[in-house]
Amino acid sequence: MQNQMESIGTIEVVCREITQEETEAIVNAANSSLLGGGGVDGAIHRAAGPGLLTECRTLGGCLLGQARITKGYRLKAKWVIHTVGPMWQGGTRREEETLAECYRNTMALAMAGGIRSISFPAISTGAFGFPGHQTALIATREVRELLAGCPMIDRVRFVCFDPACLEHYRQALAETMTREMG
Repeated sequence: MQNQMESIGTIEVVCREITQEETEAIVNAANSSLLGGGGVDGAIHRAAGPGLLTECRTLGGCLLGQARITKGYRLKAKWVIHTVGPMWQGGTRREEETLAECYRNTMALAMAGGIRSISFPAISTGAFGFPGHQTALIATREVRELLAGCPMIDRVRFVCFDPACLEHYRQALAETMTREMG
């Protein structure tokens, strides 16, 4: 996997494996049971080891758009913040708002926990089918707005799984900044 990085202020966009992130927290694009699954969710559970599953069993799941925090166990990150993103259904079922809630609730947990650096995957893409560029626009917009009111978080990374995802996030970050300046 490529290790390309682009940084704008406190936001970085990289293309690599999220389980290798050396930030205080990584975000898990989880399913509502929080008990592991495919994609990012499965990779995080495998890398963290059985302690993560044991702790997740005590949480009682997680509702769509909400977030829960656990220890990172064997991961380089101290914390995992699990959030349940929406399945894309054509944009008619509040998918955009629910995805924005994932970012808001995740950042709220990070702020409450005193977390200074956090890495996000492309929530709701892949098996959940959310269009890549649309996901990236929502993610960059929400994070930039939240960072404006939270100087304690000094680094947010969007960790992309392939070059196409990386390009979506680069473009979205540039568009978000252009709108703010214009």
